Amino acid sequence: MSLFESYKLGQGTIGNRFVMAPMTRSRAPEDAAAIETALYYTQRATAGLIVSEGTPISREGQGYLFNPGIYTPEHIAGWCLVTDSVHSVGGKIFAQLWHVGRVSHTSIQEGGAAPVSASSKVAQGAVAFGYDEDGVAGFLQTSVPRQLSTEDVAHVVRDFAQAAANAIEAGFDGVEIHGANGYLVEQFLNPLVNDRTDRYGSDSLENRLRFVFEVVDAVSARIGKDRVGIRISPYGQLMDMPLYPEIDETYGALCAGLGQRDIAYVHVMDQTNFFLRSETAEARDEALKNLLQNCRKDLGSTALILAGDLTLERAQELIESGLIDLPAFGQPFISNPDLVARLKNGWPLAQPNRDTYYGGGIDGYVDYPPYSE
Repeated sequence: MSLFESYKLGQGTIGNRFVMAPMTRSRAPEDAAAIETALYYTQRATAGLIVSEGTPISREGQGYLFNPGIYTPEHIAGWCLVTDSVHSVGGKIFAQLWHVGRVSHTSIQEGGAAPVSASSKVAQGAVAFGYDEDGVAGFLQTSVPRQLSTEDVAHVVRDFAQAAANAIEAGFDGVEIHGANGYLVEQFLNPLVNDRTDRYGSDSLENRLRFVFEVVDAVSARIGKDRVGIRISPYGQLMDMPLYPEIDETYGALCAGLGQRDIAYVHVMDQTNFFLRSETAEARDEALKNLLQNCRKDLGSTALILAGDLTLERAQELIESGLIDLPAFGQPFISNPDLVARLKNGWPLAQPNRDTYYGGGIDGYVDYPPYSE
């Protein structure tokens, strides 16, 4: 079972099992994908599947400036350039649909409105990338959110479905719903953040799962379940997401529900190394193994992707053990556009310049060369 062989994903086939994980690069000064965006993804199109950087589904869903959206005709046109270019070299690419929820700032929102969330609680210590009072772009403490009304929630679900339709119009092969890293979906799931009292409230697991299932169902109905994936990050504490006793129960029920919906894949972002640091390496490995086993048993034909500090050897081991179907690599793709070839041939990996991860021009974006002896 080789990672370098083709794999059936949904109703399509990808050239190998390597997934390029979504990574924010903040290279869209007009909030739309451009020629440089197309070049960046095309350089990396030997990955079996590319998942794009998070693309906001609405102005309301945006928390960071200079990220290409998917909710206007200009956004669709920009992404068309990207997908046409990726497809021209045989690549496959899904759009990651993104709503940040409370992880935003009034300077980004239409008319200076408050960000919206499942919660009325501020994301303590979290930052958005917006404009300060002098109009200078920079990192800012997130603003006090407005709790979505029950009717508002239905509107956000429709925004996800419309964004998915826009992504297909833009030529994407499918979409990945961003349900990880402390953004809107996770704000509904976490009972210590979700302080609602309606049918989406934290008083029951069924209520907390309702929003994510409604989004998945609406997106699947709009573009087909075989074109839908979702990313999750159990145990993650990014953006003021406290750990809670019901985590395993929550994500077990989530994976069971996703398995019943028979979508293309579930993409787990492993954050145990970051947030279970007080535990031993063995305990972290055991926690991850249990999580993957619990997800795997209920997913049926839905593929399971894992991202987070993987090596080729670790990825092969996890696939052979049956715990995952596809490994996702993030940062290695930044400085190694030909990552798949480097791993296949045992060539050394180039190290990325972290100072150029976000924003700027082509430096640290499209100027990393392929391997040359």
